[in-house]
Amino acid sequence: MTDRLMLLDSASLYFRAFYGVPEKVTAPDGSPINAVRGFLDIIAKLVSTYRPTHLVACWDDDWRPQWRVDLIPSYKTHRVVEAVAAGPDVEEVPDPLERQVPLIREALGLLGVVIVGAAEHEADDVIGTLATDAGMPVDIVTGDRDLFQLIDDEADVRVVYTARGMSNLEVLTDSSVQSKYGIRAAQYVDYAVLRGDASDGLPGVAGIGEKTAATLLAAHGDLAGIIAAAERGEGMGASAQAKVQAGADYLTVAPTVVKVVRDLPLDVPDTALAPLTADARGAAASFTAQWGLGSAFDRAATAIADVSATA
Repeated sequence: MTDRLMLLDSASLYFRAFYGVPEKVTAPDGSPINAVRGFLDIIAKLVSTYRPTHLVACWDDDWRPQWRVDLIPSYKTHRVVEAVAAGPDVEEVPDPLERQVPLIREALGLLGVVIVGAAEHEADDVIGTLATDAGMPVDIVTGDRDLFQLIDDEADVRVVYTARGMSNLEVLTDSSVQSKYGIRAAQYVDYAVLRGDASDGLPGVAGIGEKTAATLLAAHGDLAGIIAAAERGEGMGASAQAKVQAGADYLTVAPTVVKVVRDLPLDVPDTALAPLTADARGAAASFTAQWGLGSAFDRAATAIADVSATA
């Protein structure tokens, strides 16, 4: 069995789990556990379907790094509920979900799934670094289109895209990005910069949407080529030229915000999947009994054991 690394955009998945499983799913003491159960079922499905030999839950140690905010102050600002001078700011997270995040981390630990984060960086940056240095095929599981920039057919880096739900997963390669958006995955940073992204507080270039962004990239290759063409007054209409020139200050800083970091100095333990140890089985029995998670945990543990047995 060929080694394959799966990288989880953990926050993307636990938000999906929280909203995908009814809040009436509770522990014996009445505590909400819908996100934990949903997250465990997501792991079971992903491992069973794509059969990774290695798995990492990538974590937002800082969901809104100050260095990105310094470049674009509107970056994720609409999701801040409390500014913290020493950082990171407090993100808007439903209270029933926030209470479950430590349980998700505990469940991952019992399953032997490595959690990796990095100070002053988002999970995207952890994913970018691990995907770049993997030395094996990689599946990135996310609902965030910005991670399309990491797709690389030559290195066999794919995105398992969750935006349509866990029953309608899409495996995206460079050719499928080309088909969907009319650009290559390597152009995705420039594409995202031009069109913007309201969900991240990224304004984009005023008046340039997805279609125009794709057309400009097809004609000029990258953002530098577009800016140079606008300065020369060649290769685009007067309206597009004026819009690109008006957005010059934004275009200077936005690529740094959108581009994921690929060279973090991460200290990552062994990420290979393995069956639960005897100690982990004992701790898991206590954990699942307390929280009423036995069947969901067992499905995830069984999927991991099955894959590791054939590795």
